[in-house]
Amino acid sequence: MRSNVLPFPEPGAATQALDLTAQSDEDLMIACGRGSEDAFRILVDRYSSKILNLVTRWIGDRHLAEDLTQEVFLRVFTYREKYRRKGRFSSWLYTIAVNLARNKIRNRKRRGSLVAIDTVTGMDEGGTLHIEDENARVEKYTRREDSIRLIHEAMEALPAKYREVLVLRDLQELSYEEITDILGIPGGTVRSRINRARLALKDRLSKIVSPAEISDLAN
Repeated sequence: MRSNVLPFPEPGAATQALDLTAQSDEDLMIACGRGSEDAFRILVDRYSSKILNLVTRWIGDRHLAEDLTQEVFLRVFTYREKYRRKGRFSSWLYTIAVNLARNKIRNRKRRGSLVAIDTVTGMDEGGTLHIEDENARVEKYTRREDSIRLIHEAMEALPAKYREVLVLRDLQELSYEEITDILGIPGGTVRSRINRARLALKDRLSKIVSPAEISDLAN
């Protein structure tokens, strides 16, 4: 992340505020609204990597995701005095990130994937996607490139409402309750969409990628 853009030091500076590190996210945000810069630094330290990861997978553009991550925390900083403890801070933060990513997708010509689907290594019998270690992914990139491209296309071909729940549940590993809060839809709808999304992706993959290729992605 570009420290010269942010109105606060790099996340590592949060270690200087030892008296605040044990506080909950919600308490830190309240403190931030009352003027505590240290509280804000700790929240950035806790969530900057998670938000960057989420936005990168959502829009598939690392550099653009970095800019959007900056914007997410700028929004948090801007609205710090208006924050009210109505639920989890993390759900509120993810909602900001998701809305910004959605708007960016709507307002720009897409360049590359909406989801960094090249991190998918396979799918178990229950339809859950599995993500591999970054270093291992780089080493195996060449021989997996064609299969990854096909999976990428299958993921992108899914309706937006299915891509969204797959990113949040299978790639970000958020709980059903968190996804309900972030997307603002009932829990039953979340579970139904996830099940349908997994089945739809599995069906598309079965038509364009052989079982052997899927198995190879996991090795």
